[in-house]
Amino acid sequence: MSEKGKQAKAFFMEGYNCAQSVALAFSDEIGMEKDKLVRMVSSFGGGMGRLREVCGAVSGMFFVAGALYGYDDPKDLQAKKEHYARIQELAAQFREKTGSIVCRELLGLEGKDKSPVPSARTSEYYKKRPCPELIEIAADLMEAYIAAAPVTH
Repeated sequence: MSEKGKQAKAFFMEGYNCAQSVALAFSDEIGMEKDKLVRMVSSFGGGMGRLREVCGAVSGMFFVAGALYGYDDPKDLQAKKEHYARIQELAAQFREKTGSIVCRELLGLEGKDKSPVPSARTSEYYKKRPCPELIEIAADLMEAYIAAAPVTH
């Protein structure tokens, strides 16, 4: 487990959602104050607002990648292509380790649990959820990516 993986997992255990936990582990690298960062990624928890779509840990990883490596010129097709390739690479690495990037598949909830109400964070919740490990994996992958491809801007 990397340092960022440990941090991200600890944020989740404090009650932050999956996306917030991963993003918060990289707040220093992103250069964004914690309160603003937490609000910006709050919608991505539970697989996009508890819709159980893309895993929040993956969304948090993508948010960090965009903040560090994203493009800002909509006409720069090369930069866009490079960034999308980066995101696809990170997704493939996560999928290789977990089997999916989709929240409901990772949780085994196909067609179930459509409520917007977050689950209570009890000891039973933590026993049956793979979320802490998924968050750790996403943060580990992002940390390794940054180490291999340092930010240049």
